[in-house]
Amino acid sequence: MSVKILSTSLLYTLISNLDFMKNFIKKYPIYLFIAGLAVLLLAQQKIIMPLVYEVIKSDLFLVDSQDKASQLPISTHLTEIAFMHCNKYIKSELPSELSIAFPEKPINAWSLGNYQYVISAEISINDNASSNVRTKKYACRITYSDGDNQEGINDSNNWTIDGISGLDNIE
Repeated sequence: MSVKILSTSLLYTLISNLDFMKNFIKKYPIYLFIAGLAVLLLAQQKIIMPLVYEVIKSDLFLVDSQDKASQLPISTHLTEIAFMHCNKYIKSELPSELSIAFPEKPINAWSLGNYQYVISAEISINDNASSNVRTKKYACRITYSDGDNQEGINDSNNWTIDGISGLDNIE
């Protein structure tokens, strides 16, 4: 009998607490919003950001190669070969009725590190039908796949074009 009275009084207490919470939420929604925001900020500061800092300090994203990144434009044997492979790719992608002329050297070339390069250059396009010569600037992002092993540097299969911009709408 006492267990039944205890469970009934416990149930009554829970229901009255739920009614209190419903009334509190309806009466003071801004306090609930502020409390929730404070909990989220505290969780971010004390749990998430320390985890992010530990990942940043680790060597998780470190790629160890002999090719170092440069913020300044460079001209090396590798950037010249990257320029050559970009030009081959562009020539293969454009229609055959266009005459294309490439300069001897790119305007600029940057090493992103780990054998990734950005080549900035110009291309002269001559439409044989109208004899109209246009010069367009383009940027080519290219990656050498074999890393520090440079034996296959002249093989096009060892290079990947990651993207080309500036040559849209050429016909």
